[in-house]
Amino acid sequence: MTELFDVELSAEDIAPTREQLAAFAGRCEVLVPTITDHVDADVIDAGRGTLKLIANFGNGVDHIDLKAARAAGVIVTNTPGVLSEDTADMTMALILSVPRRLAEGEKLVRSGSWTGWSPGSMLGHRINGKKLGIIGMGRIGQAVARRARAFDLSVSYHNRHRLPAVVEETLGARYEPDLDRLLIDSDIVSIHCPHTPETDNLIDARRVALLPPHLYLINTARGTIIDEAALIAALERGQIAGAGLDVFAHEPAIDPRLLSLDNVVLLPHMGSATFEGRAAMGERVIANIRAWLDGHRPRDQVLEGWA
Repeated sequence: MTELFDVELSAEDIAPTREQLAAFAGRCEVLVPTITDHVDADVIDAGRGTLKLIANFGNGVDHIDLKAARAAGVIVTNTPGVLSEDTADMTMALILSVPRRLAEGEKLVRSGSWTGWSPGSMLGHRINGKKLGIIGMGRIGQAVARRARAFDLSVSYHNRHRLPAVVEETLGARYEPDLDRLLIDSDIVSIHCPHTPETDNLIDARRVALLPPHLYLINTARGTIIDEAALIAALERGQIAGAGLDVFAHEPAIDPRLLSLDNVVLLPHMGSATFEGRAAMGERVIANIRAWLDGHRPRDQVLEGWA
């Protein structure tokens, strides 16, 4: 970026303050935020007359006030697709690690208290032949479905719109229009829908109560899609078998009750954290900026009604 543009970089790998973001917006034509940078209406208003493009470094844009950006005539872009395979890999890692108790086993070995193999030690559940329910069948959901076939998981999905029959056949996936039914009928549920006003608290306390006792819930999307308090209560009383979480409702703050649960695998929002993914994200950001500078509509412009 420094070779192509007149760039002002954040000196450290930490999020700027809200005041710093507003100052950037006030003196720059292009703002390149990440998920931890909350570009709200005040930040956008601070850039009126100057800010023309918000080239987001990432796919999700729930940290950007899209309505305020549209009202100010500011274009918003993101980096879709480049993180799908990485996030799907992490999802499959959680799908394997929670039922097979991999995190518990690793802790046991490190504790020094492991006394050796025994037939009843560290028993978990196989995933072969189990029913996987996917919520949100976009790029990441479909990448997870492709991987699930290799593990002989039967796949059902819930989505705003049904996929074409040829895509369903290729993925071996069955459409379930009723989200409640998907939750009830699955052994594993994995969340891959974006965070929007419609999906905020989508898995609320009522839906958490529907989850069967053998179910494992996986979330690599956004923590606020699930009622975290209701989920924790269900895990504490053994209402569901376990959870694999890469995202949290108030991250980086983690509810201390989650830390004490053995049937939960917790990761620090690292689903997209690969060298290859970060480089691809940066390349897409640059491509979007260059297209805008050349007077073209950027390839990844986020349009009204994005989800």
